[in-house]
Amino acid sequence: MDYLLEGVTSNRLLFRKLNPIDFDAWLPFHENPLSTQFWEGKQAEPKIACQLWLDKTFYRYKNKLGGMNALIAIQTEALVGQCGLLVQNVDGIVELEIGYSILPHYWKNGYATEAATKCKQFAFENKLATSLISIIHIDNIPSQKVAINNGMHIEKTTVYKDNPVHIFRVYAQ
Repeated sequence: MDYLLEGVTSNRLLFRKLNPIDFDAWLPFHENPLSTQFWEGKQAEPKIACQLWLDKTFYRYKNKLGGMNALIAIQTEALVGQCGLLVQNVDGIVELEIGYSILPHYWKNGYATEAATKCKQFAFENKLATSLISIIHIDNIPSQKVAINNGMHIEKTTVYKDNPVHIFRVYAQ
């Protein structure tokens, strides 16, 4: 099953696959400590972390586990972030997650909510799942606001990859 939104558009965004050439545009995400403050363990040097991120994304693509899509601003053609549907295993249950990360320069412009909402619509219209989750660190208030704006509610709190997280969920209507 293909969970990628390649070629899909929202009001301001084009979804496409991430490419190796996106490395330099995505590097500022890893250079800003506020972007990665909620991640487990000690973070790698930014260039290594960026390459690991891309490698993980390409692994997901290759193995049909969904993945983050590059979010391209339609007006400027700039990479503003990433968002996508990811197959995850949470507490022994395989779930479909809406994941999102926005470059710091583009924070507080509504891109995460716009992209996450489009992922939700795509998943439900294509009957990819009967419910979707977002896995969000308990202290990551901005990401929690995006989940709430996307019609999600906290279903439970658990530990995921050594992090205390809220599992937000939304059901197909």
